[in-house]
Amino acid sequence: MRLDQWLRARLSDLSRTRLQALVEEGRVHIDGRASKAAHRLRPGERVEAEIPAAPPASVAPEPIVLDIAFEDEDVLVVDKPAGMVTHPGAGQSAGTLAAAALFHAPGIGAVGSPRRPGIVHRLDKGTSGLIVLAKTQPAYDALTGQLARRSMTRVYHCLVHGVPRPANRVIDRPIARDPRSRVRMAVAAPGKGKRAVTRVRTLEDLGDIALVECRLETGRTHQIRVHLAAVGHPLVGDATYGAPPARRIADPELRALIERLDGVALHAVELAFAHPMTGQVCRVSSPLPHRVAALLSHLRRHRS
Repeated sequence: MRLDQWLRARLSDLSRTRLQALVEEGRVHIDGRASKAAHRLRPGERVEAEIPAAPPASVAPEPIVLDIAFEDEDVLVVDKPAGMVTHPGAGQSAGTLAAAALFHAPGIGAVGSPRRPGIVHRLDKGTSGLIVLAKTQPAYDALTGQLARRSMTRVYHCLVHGVPRPANRVIDRPIARDPRSRVRMAVAAPGKGKRAVTRVRTLEDLGDIALVECRLETGRTHQIRVHLAAVGHPLVGDATYGAPPARRIADPELRALIERLDGVALHAVELAFAHPMTGQVCRVSSPLPHRVAALLSHLRRHRS
């Protein structure tokens, strides 16, 4: 019997999708080694499955310090550090931005959904920078509407391998879940996936690495990471999408800086939106954090 069929027969309380995810995440072992769903079991083999606890239905507030870039009665803009998860998910139920925001502004718990209180959009765990939350339901409805209409401006700066040419381009390629991996997204074939549009501008040629600006017109999971990798320029530190491991980099100082990134070299530097109550444009900016700025400084010194 195939492994996936065997699991479905014995773990009938879990959905087929959940079981598939456990296998693809390497949580199902046969005789101590991760296996594939299509593996055909043989007598005497030992199957072990690690099943993480399901995330809680709602978020509990936690006293975590937030770096607040803007706040009033309706809106909260936070400068999220790399390493912090936006909201609870599989394998990460504590230490989230959502929990910190709920402690800071308890009323946010009644906004949006219980597991994503007030969160208008998200940032990957390894990405730092600006993220907006709504403190009231009318503000949430207005801000999510701006996202849907693509009238909210989100600008990112990142370091990528290689130098993108031409210096200005629009990447318009659909994105879908990578059929080979539960944790990756991928550019999909025409007619498949969801449309994703990223405006890319090369800001600085640093030799083998470039400083790049990205403006999102859509907000797909891992969009910038997938799009830049698809055109041959994966983000520095992004081994998931093809960046070379730091250990292969000859320069020991550069290697150490990449190893200390605590994520990928991607930072949300600017956020602009119409205030949900007044209609006035709110424009918030964030400088590159030290983890990325130190890399950039090193590259500039060795480029000159």
